Amino acid sequence: MPGPEVLLYGLPLAFLAGFIDAIAGGGGTITLPTLFFMGLSPAQTVATNKLLAIFGSGSATVQYWRKGHVERALVGRLIPLALIGSALGAFLVRFVDPDAFRTLIGVVILGVGTLVLVNKRFGLENRYPGLTARTLALTLPGAFVIGVYDGFLGPGTGTFLMFLFALAGFNLVRASGNARTINFATNLGAFLFFLIGGQMVWWIGLPMGVANAAGAFVGARMAMLRGSGFVKVVYAGIVLLVAARLLTQ
Repeated sequence: MPGPEVLLYGLPLAFLAGFIDAIAGGGGTITLPTLFFMGLSPAQTVATNKLLAIFGSGSATVQYWRKGHVERALVGRLIPLALIGSALGAFLVRFVDPDAFRTLIGVVILGVGTLVLVNKRFGLENRYPGLTARTLALTLPGAFVIGVYDGFLGPGTGTFLMFLFALAGFNLVRASGNARTINFATNLGAFLFFLIGGQMVWWIGLPMGVANAAGAFVGARMAMLRGSGFVKVVYAGIVLLVAARLLTQ
């Protein structure tokens, strides 16, 4: 078990992860390797990461929700599907080769990033499609599939959710607010599951969670202040980071 000195680098990295995750997702690509580098076992790493993630995703969700950047009626319909998908993904882990799946997802997210960058107007228009037949047709199956991925593997779930909402017609700020809300629900579900297993290292997860929440607060406020153009730049960088982690792990 590591000593308290690991928090000297764990806290600032948790803050950075929260800041980035609140804007474009992908915070787990920072916190997961940080926790593993501290000397935690793989089971402790995953469980403790979910503990701190609920702080960050919860903090970001509150900020976007308060400022009206969450399509509440739509998100409320998607959360149950995402949770069911996440449970199914956790079940499928034992039947599918995770290395092959990781490579496939790495290639997919690179394709997503390319599409976002090539289409200059993607996610930048101030559109609020709301709860329509089109948004439901895109987001209902999308939330379930991304939920499966979250339960199976996890890194970049918020980034994929953002792409889903932008594809449905939301600007990137509102897409981020919707994504953070669903991601908070899936993180909470995973947290309760791992809580039963007793693998969380609380003295690391709690202070890093507070730092993650602080970073998420700043990140969400920055995204809303600077707008979709700023979010798109950060999003492109996160796509590359997530793809690199998946393809080189």
